[in-house]
Amino acid sequence: MIQSAVAAVDPCKCTQNSLRLDGTQLKTVGKKFNLEKGRLFLVAIGKAAVPMANGVIGSLGKLIEAGVAVTKKGQTEVVDHPKVQTLFAAHPVPDESSILAADAIFELLEQTAENDFVLFLISGGASALCTRPLLDMITWQTLSQDLLASGCTIQEFNTVRKQLDQVKGGGLAQAAFPAEIATLVLSDVIGNPIDMIGSGPTTPNPQTPSDALDILKKFNIKNGAAVEQLVFLEKGQILADFESPYEIVADLRIATAAAKEQALTFGYATKIVSTTLSGEACEVGRRAAAIGRELLPGTCAIFGGETTVTLKGDGIGGRNQELALAAAIALDGVDDVVVATYATDGDDGPTIAAGAIVTGQTVALGRKLGLDAKTYLANHDSYTYFDQLDGHLIITGQTGTNVNDLLFVIRY
Repeated sequence: MIQSAVAAVDPCKCTQNSLRLDGTQLKTVGKKFNLEKGRLFLVAIGKAAVPMANGVIGSLGKLIEAGVAVTKKGQTEVVDHPKVQTLFAAHPVPDESSILAADAIFELLEQTAENDFVLFLISGGASALCTRPLLDMITWQTLSQDLLASGCTIQEFNTVRKQLDQVKGGGLAQAAFPAEIATLVLSDVIGNPIDMIGSGPTTPNPQTPSDALDILKKFNIKNGAAVEQLVFLEKGQILADFESPYEIVADLRIATAAAKEQALTFGYATKIVSTTLSGEACEVGRRAAAIGRELLPGTCAIFGGETTVTLKGDGIGGRNQELALAAAIALDGVDDVVVATYATDGDDGPTIAAGAIVTGQTVALGRKLGLDAKTYLANHDSYTYFDQLDGHLIITGQTGTNVNDLLFVIRY
């Protein structure tokens, strides 16, 4: 089911399917663009940047004047075009490589002119991979780390980042002016809010510095430099508005639909319960276990979304593994229920795992090894717990796509 879901949101195929070329007329995002009078530039940012760019090259390769693709360090695939540069940057906390990536993109966009066309490809991870912050790097990294540990949603995280970064909140669209632009998006944000995916580098920003300040206050983020900068911005704020056509080429709904089709072939009565799952990972895990107990035998419930973790310990894990461990504790002793969680990008937190599969026997297996599952959960140390058990961690490596997380609850 996981394999089917990931295959359905293949970035290369989904991007290529969103492009139609008729002579010099390019049809995409529901519009037509004349490429005869100007040049075509390509900018791809995110965990799926390389396969998305290769999808464009499959259709438009001969027309590309120049391009930059920025993806996550650790990936090895590069863009298959001599005029498109592949850069690798840091995620989830940006570093100097993220600034160098932004510099390369701004340098490219400085070449554009009227009648040129810039095709942007945005996918999850873009916020960290490409940045030109208004704060020094150490302060910017500290702010990112504090927000990551706070339990805030990705929407709240990006609301802050958009106010303090020249890339985000439409920064790249404005840098491309007066060229025409269009954006193809692989969505990793629940509900597909275009201004939040990758922090909306090609989209007008409806949030304000005051909104960002409220979020820092809500989560008790005491970053004086960020607060000072936001207060300064609030006094002289100018909201920019511009046309920015876009299309969502793949998202969680496509992935869950493919997973459902595969589950049906296995004979399970299957339902997609939600594609907007959110909340604290351990609480969602407990709810998943409760749902599993109530399912009829031979039933599969599929969820999609993104949970959060408010860090209080010093363990190693990720939101999917934490959810799974909480579910395992709640299922202790139950014979016929399995819960599986999976991050579609193949990365769950700072670990090599993408998620975990648990049953009512998981905690008992741990006890035989002298492991107390509740202690590991309290310390947010789910990876360490599962790594000592056989067959529980899901390790796929980076998939090249990213459309949030999948949760499967099955009763046999």
